[in-house]
Amino acid sequence: RNAAVQFHKPVAFFSLEMSAIQLAKRLMTSESGLSADKIKGGVKLENFEWEQPEYKLRNLSKAPLYIDDTPGIPVMEFRTKAKTLVKSKQVALIVVDYLQLMQGPSELRGMREQEVAAISRTLKATAKELEVPIIALSQLSRQAVQRTGGNGKPQLSDLRESGSIEQDADMVLFIHRPDYIGLSENPEDRELTQIIIAKHRNGEIGEIPMRFKSDQIRFVEMDDALDVQARNVASAMNDAVDFSGVSEFESMGGML
Repeated sequence: RNAAVQFHKPVAFFSLEMSAIQLAKRLMTSESGLSADKIKGGVKLENFEWEQPEYKLRNLSKAPLYIDDTPGIPVMEFRTKAKTLVKSKQVALIVVDYLQLMQGPSELRGMREQEVAAISRTLKATAKELEVPIIALSQLSRQAVQRTGGNGKPQLSDLRESGSIEQDADMVLFIHRPDYIGLSENPEDRELTQIIIAKHRNGEIGEIPMRFKSDQIRFVEMDDALDVQARNVASAMNDAVDFSGVSEFESMGGML
């Protein structure tokens, strides 16, 4: 959203889980600031509620965002489409949602760990070849969901079905919502979220506190100032993916 809407950089989004229409509705909810119920038409909007959202939605409609919702897309088909989009539309960022729904080489079908490893390697190779960062979402293993005790934060070992994802990725980020897994008892803390930078090949690791607005399906910065570590990590991330110019991460290509 930031890349396509705010910085007007062409973005390719391969949505294997949701249809293009479903994804568009989520983007409208996030961008407008209205609740999901109002976007879906379940709640009537007052006239004044249209003013700011209408302006933002016009910007969204002009955003250079290209959505491909081919279900179970084979990884080599993805690679071909990615090359075409980079060449014809100058795409500067590619997002895959999510990695485990892609199909690997046919000779590896039935060998899930090897198949996921092949998908991960292909994404990495594609990012390097095209010199465009690829953000690939991944499922976590059941172990992460079933883990009890402690703070319940996900770990690198929780990446589902293949350790190669951890090895191939330049950066690995986790979203940790204590309330989502039943660790938050205070109603005021339900929005609290940590963005965990578990791996950063070219920078610092750490955590960034955020709030999740579930009715608007978006993350926002904390009202309070970030602590020193979070500021350093946020600065490192901005340096790694800077859409106002060509950064080292962009020019080298990378996979998250």
